[in-house]
Amino acid sequence: MPPRRPSLLVTNLANRDPGSSQTVILEELRRVILSGGAPPGTPIPVDEVAEHFGVSRIPIRESLKTLIGEGLVDHRANAGYTVARLTVDELEELYLVRGVLESAAHSVAITLADEADDTRARETYAALDRSVLEDDLTAYHRESRNFHLALASPCRMQRLLHMFEAAWNITEPVQPMSQVGTPERLRLHLGHRDMLAAFLARDAAALKAATDRHNEQLDTVIAALPTDTGIFRDTPG
Repeated sequence: MPPRRPSLLVTNLANRDPGSSQTVILEELRRVILSGGAPPGTPIPVDEVAEHFGVSRIPIRESLKTLIGEGLVDHRANAGYTVARLTVDELEELYLVRGVLESAAHSVAITLADEADDTRARETYAALDRSVLEDDLTAYHRESRNFHLALASPCRMQRLLHMFEAAWNITEPVQPMSQVGTPERLRLHLGHRDMLAAFLARDAAALKAATDRHNEQLDTVIAALPTDTGIFRDTPG
């Protein structure tokens, strides 16, 4: 009998010392899911994950319970755990939520930002720019998130930022930029340049206009994503 093929999720887990803590397990599972290492719908075999970390099933199930609460994992009786799948409508809704929260953060951030915030914004933009030039899709998703957070974080409104990150996390496993062409990614990245310029100039109107244009482009991209790849749930009806 041929050897059992490991789960895609388990394959992408980093090696850890046997007996890893639940915190380590939770963070590593979350990292793999958010990085696109386990696309929506990927099975999460509890026994294989437990074997990888050298622990019992208990901390694995507790970690998965937390990820269910974060909207990153689904569980069905007799079917087990999987990376959560959204409907297309749900994905579009979450991008709308992200945009509203981001605009609210910007309206305050631009009045409170200091030199350190400007430095972080420039640095995250530079990292994002490199990912575009190198056509590195994994880095693009990571650095895009870092850039958007760099412009939002100076609002210092922790509850708002928590909601913004939570909404972003739920959309991240879809990895939409991996499903569009380079020209479209370049057009979206030009929007990042405009957002950065407005932020550094402390021009609230220009930042809102640039962010709105960027989000409208994103909406167009999301609406055009293929729906037959298996990463989306069917819309009930």
